[in-house]
Amino acid sequence: MAHVPSKADILDWIAANPTLTSKRDIAKAFGIKGAARIDLKAVLRELEDEGALSKRKKSYRDADKLPPVAVLEVTGPDDDGDLFARPLEWAGEGAVPRVLVLPRESDPALGAGDRILGRLTEVQGEDHAYTARLIRRIGTNPRRILGVFRKGAEGGRILPLDKGADKEWVVAAGATGGAKEGELVEAEQAGPKGRMGLPKARVIARLGDPTQPRAVSLIAIHQHGIPDDFPDEVIEAADRARPAGLGGRADLRDLPLITIDPWDARDHDDACCAIPDDDPKNTGGFRLWVAIADVAHYVRPGSALDREARKRGNSTYFPDRVVPMLPDRLSGDLCSLHEGVPRACIAVEMQVAPSGEKLSHRFLRGLMKSPASLNYQEVQAGMDGAPNDKVAPLMEAVIRPLFACHAALKKARAARQPLDLDLPEREIVLGEDGKVSSVEFKERLDAHRLIEEFMILANVAAAETLIAKRTPLLFRVHEEPSPEKLDALRDIASAAGMVLAKGQVLRTHHLNRLLEQAEGTDHDELINMATLRSMTQAYYNPENFGHFGLALANYAHFTSPIRRYSDLIVHRALISAHRWGDDGLSPQDIERMEDTAQHISDTERRSMLAERDTTDRYLAAFMSDRIGAELTGRISGIARFGVFVKLDETGADAMIPMRNLGAEYYHYDADSQTLMGADTGQVIALGQRARVKLVEAAPVTGGLIVDMLELDGQGMARGPRRPGGRPGKRGAGPPKRKAAKGRKKAAKTARKVKRTRR
Repeated sequence: MAHVPSKADILDWIAANPTLTSKRDIAKAFGIKGAARIDLKAVLRELEDEGALSKRKKSYRDADKLPPVAVLEVTGPDDDGDLFARPLEWAGEGAVPRVLVLPRESDPALGAGDRILGRLTEVQGEDHAYTARLIRRIGTNPRRILGVFRKGAEGGRILPLDKGADKEWVVAAGATGGAKEGELVEAEQAGPKGRMGLPKARVIARLGDPTQPRAVSLIAIHQHGIPDDFPDEVIEAADRARPAGLGGRADLRDLPLITIDPWDARDHDDACCAIPDDDPKNTGGFRLWVAIADVAHYVRPGSALDREARKRGNSTYFPDRVVPMLPDRLSGDLCSLHEGVPRACIAVEMQVAPSGEKLSHRFLRGLMKSPASLNYQEVQAGMDGAPNDKVAPLMEAVIRPLFACHAALKKARAARQPLDLDLPEREIVLGEDGKVSSVEFKERLDAHRLIEEFMILANVAAAETLIAKRTPLLFRVHEEPSPEKLDALRDIASAAGMVLAKGQVLRTHHLNRLLEQAEGTDHDELINMATLRSMTQAYYNPENFGHFGLALANYAHFTSPIRRYSDLIVHRALISAHRWGDDGLSPQDIERMEDTAQHISDTERRSMLAERDTTDRYLAAFMSDRIGAELTGRISGIARFGVFVKLDETGADAMIPMRNLGAEYYHYDADSQTLMGADTGQVIALGQRARVKLVEAAPVTGGLIVDMLELDGQGMARGPRRPGGRPGKRGAGPPKRKAAKGRKKAAKTARKVKRTRR
């Protein structure tokens, strides 16, 4: 690989060659090719930031752009050996963009005529418009294997992690990729499968020590049985798909439907805009549009794509990767509402009153073209008075009306009183080496709440329409808490000096009052966590039992068909109800609606467990070099075998086994969720502040073990040891005086009710 020139070398070249100053000219001069161009670009950017260079942009460019993921045809290398390609689909009026392919060392050799799926990055000031990274070569879908590499005399073998895998894979000497003994590797099948002998594979990625962070999500994928390889027929079907045209659709391309997503979003399945209502009967109101990718157009009932999407149920998200429900060609391209690209959609227009009430709505099957793909942070910055160059032109006509419509919807939300939990969401930030660089708590912005409220309203509209048209659908159901869980929540609230009303039909506003009492107190997080734990888990069902948490009678998932099969079913139901085409609900869809509901509820839980296990393992790896560190937290759970502490710094849950609590035996009270020392009568209860010492961090299991140092600012009571230096015997009870004192204290706490007036 060519050496990237120093800043001084680059400046000298530009001074000597004032007419040859593009990045391509500089790359040619220094013999830089392929991936090394990225390093050169970084050096040029540094020179620009330092003021040593100024970058001149082209004076014009085509209005249309290529999407971030596209099918390309390799046109071959040029005279300098750089590999170029052209997009197979181009709707722009100008010349077809030229794409420079940047191959990695692990990529297969590509030649003229090869078709590839590439991830594109737009560039300026070059003789090519985009660079591309290979996702895969079209027409090839080799089987993938995850396993531990065992070195041999000539190459080695791979021991798969898959449960039930009874065969090892042979790796030839030239296909090991430099893998070392005991490393976790990702490999793919090498050549056709023979009738005899072990199958052959080649290593495509070294993931290092199986206990290291880079391997964490892959292990979770395999342990939980999440399908992460698409069958050949599914890939082929996705590759054959072509963009939908306008024929028979409503033309929505003039609507300013923008997407607002996380900065690292892999797909864009929803767009929105709000227009002041010109209806004199709704002065001060809005016409709110929500447009959703028309996945049903591409994923037909009973097709290979449909069978695989139903099997997966949903996409699964990890800090370092996503396991999508649909192949890249759909999820990252044709079904993603990219900026400046015509895309098929199903849209709902909702008339919103100044009070936030939805007065009416109608659904359309259309073709849209988003003027901008934005992220939450830049939209919020615009509303806070610091718009960037992309947001500034959209502020008055697009973004301010969205926030004004949201302000109206907040009034209706306040009247409805959905459950208002305040639980910070953790975000694991990974470095380039795959290790956790930091653990942050995501900031909740008004831009987040705006999109959430719009999506909820669109989901309600979908459910109401399908109910009115008597069309089968899948509801998103969330039932009220069980009496037992409510009693446990009341006990926790009472111990914290708060009250939860009893003897009446529970409504979300009752729980919100409890949360208001806790707000700003030491028990804030405890009451929020306890309230969350009292909730039942939401699920899918063809029968409507309402959504307790959102305080809604009719609710269905409509807004994310790229990543949830439930939403695809709702889209098909809308197509059937409006007679938009032959790609609506099939007789088989209707016949197995109950089975589908159960299946996708199960796959959703499977993904949640895999995501949680991955988070726990990443956090354990992050903490593994801090053994002996003293940390603070709050008691978040009590069980017969020990105590759980939620750590302040990372939000991770660490366990204190009974043996680490001290020299005495602790009695467990399940009703009050407390532990009481047999000798001292010391009470350990939910919500107490704790200072602990980290004694064990196990990345493989995700477990964190700590010792208790202090409880509510006081050192742990140390009871007398029994003969032999062991804690008190299991049958021993606390001294009568201590036990009576503990019961008296508990009773006093239970009678105490603390109200916070607002």
